[in-house]
Amino acid sequence: MTPPRLLLLFLLAVAGAAALVHGRLIPADDDGRGGLFAGSGGTVLRLPSDQAAAPVVERCEKTYGFLPCTETVGGNLFLVLAYGFLMFKAATYLSAGSELLLEIVGPGVVGGLLLPVLGSLPDAMLVLVSGLAGTNKVAQSQVLIGMGLLAGSTVMLLTLLWGSCVIVGKCDLSENSTAIDSRDTKRFSLFGSGVSTDLQTSYASRIMAISVLPFIIVQIPQILNLHSGQHLTVLIGLITAALLLLAYCLYQIFQPWIQRRRLEYARHKHVMSGLLTHVQTHAFGRIFHDDGTPNVPVIEKLFHKIDLDNDGRIERGELKAFIVGVNFEDVDSDSNQAVDQIMADFDRSQNSSIEKGEFVNGISRWLEEARRSVADSGAHSKKLLHDFHQRTTEQSELPDNDDEGGEAAENSTWTWVKAILLLVLGTGMAAAFADPLVDTVHNFSSATNIPSFFISFIAMPLATNSSEAIYGSVTMNNTLCLTVFLGLVYVRGLTWDFSSEVLIIFLICMIMGLFTSFRTTFPLWTSFVAFLMYPLSLIIVYVLDFKFGWS
Repeated sequence: MTPPRLLLLFLLAVAGAAALVHGRLIPADDDGRGGLFAGSGGTVLRLPSDQAAAPVVERCEKTYGFLPCTETVGGNLFLVLAYGFLMFKAATYLSAGSELLLEIVGPGVVGGLLLPVLGSLPDAMLVLVSGLAGTNKVAQSQVLIGMGLLAGSTVMLLTLLWGSCVIVGKCDLSENSTAIDSRDTKRFSLFGSGVSTDLQTSYASRIMAISVLPFIIVQIPQILNLHSGQHLTVLIGLITAALLLLAYCLYQIFQPWIQRRRLEYARHKHVMSGLLTHVQTHAFGRIFHDDGTPNVPVIEKLFHKIDLDNDGRIERGELKAFIVGVNFEDVDSDSNQAVDQIMADFDRSQNSSIEKGEFVNGISRWLEEARRSVADSGAHSKKLLHDFHQRTTEQSELPDNDDEGGEAAENSTWTWVKAILLLVLGTGMAAAFADPLVDTVHNFSSATNIPSFFISFIAMPLATNSSEAIYGSVTMNNTLCLTVFLGLVYVRGLTWDFSSEVLIIFLICMIMGLFTSFRTTFPLWTSFVAFLMYPLSLIIVYVLDFKFGWS
C-alpha cells in the first residue's frame, strides 16, 4: 500500500474515533488554531452530564446555495472525501490533457508556459478560495487551509513520495556506487541497494532550492524583529515569486529537457502497454506464475516469434516487422520510434540486437513497472495488464503521423478535441469544487477541534498531487501557488503569521535540495531519513505554534 493511502487510512481512523467518542468537542478558536491542540489551559473534551449546558448549534451554510453541508463529524468527513475525490479527478484530467497536448505540439512555448501552470492549477485554486470568502476575520482563519496545503504538498512530495521512489526503484549498487539496472539481489540492504539519477535531475533540485527565496523575503520582519514593513515585504515577496515563476517557465522553453523527458515517458508507456497487451491477448500462456513472478517460458515464446531467422537475437528489422505486423494500438503510429525505445531499453550490451536474456529481463522489468502502476489490480491477475493498458490510453492518445489523407486529419482533430475537453473538464472541476472542499475542511476542523492547518497538511495533498515530477511540483508550489497566496494576503490586507509553516517548507526544501544537488546515487537508507522528516515537520509546527506561541 502506498504512503498516500496509508495516510488516508490514518485520517479516516482518527476522524472515526472522534465521531464515536461519547461527548462533545469544544469548538476551535476563531483563528482555527485552537481546540484539540490548544494550550494547557484549554479543555479538549467535555463529557455529557446533567449540568452541562446545551451546545450552541450553528447552522452550516451551503456552498453556492445548493451543495450539501453538515454539522456532524461523520457528515463532514464524508464530504471531505467526496470533494477530495472530485479534486483528485480534476488533477488527473488536467494531467492527462496536458500530457496529450504536449504530445501534439511537442516541447516549446505551450509546454513551457501553459502546461506547468495547468499541472499546479488545483493547488492554486484551493489556495485562492481559502482566503476569498467572508470578512477578513473569516479569511484569516480559512487561509490556514491554503497554507496547510502549500506546506503539506511540499513536505509530502519531498519526504513520503521521494522515499517511496527510492524503495520502488531500488537496484543493486556497484562498487563505484552506481545502480545496476534491473538487478535487485541485495533486496533491502541499506547501503548495497538504491537508485541513481542523472545530472539533469540534480539541476532540477537546485532550481527547487532557489525557489524558496520568496519565503525568506516575506519572513524578514520576523527575522529582524521589525514592527513595521510587513505589507511591503509581502509585496516584494509576491513580485519575486511571480518573477521566479516566469523565469522557470522560460527556462523550460529554452531548455526543454523537462518537457522532452515527460513526452518520452508518455510514449514509453504506450509501447509497454501495446507489447504487454499483445502477449496477454494472443494466448502465449499465463504471463505470471501463481507467486506473481514473470512466466519466463511464455516470454521466451514471444522472443522466438519475433526472431524470424532463429539466430538467437532480435535485430531492428525483425522488431519493426513484428510491431507493424501485429498492428499495436497507439504504437504502430510511429513504428520507428517504438523500435528505438525498445532497443534502448532492452539492448544492455549495446550490440544493436536483443538477445534472449536481454529480452526476458526487459519484459520482466516492464511487467514489474505495470504492476506498480496499477497496484490495486492484484499482483498477478489478468486484469492487471488490462487496467494498465486502459489507464495508459486514458491518460493520452498519440496522434497517428503515418496515416495519410483524411484519416490522419480526423485522428489529429479528435486528439485536439480530446486534449481540450480534458483540460476544460479538469479546470471546471477544480474551479467548482475547490471552494466546497475548503469550506468542508473548515467545518470538519470546527467539529473535531483539529486545527485546519493539520487537516489540510495531511489530507489535501492526496487530492491534488497527480502524476507530476517531484522537484518540478515543489518548484511550482514555491512560485505559482505562493504567488497566489501572497497576492491574496496583500490584496485583502491579511496578517502574515505563518513563521512555523514557512520554517518547515524552508528546512525541507533546503535539506533535500542540497542533499540531491551534489550527488546522483541514493542508497536505501536515504528513503527512511526522508520518511522520518514528515512526522518531524508536523511536530515542529505543533511545538512552535502551541508551546512557544509562534502563531
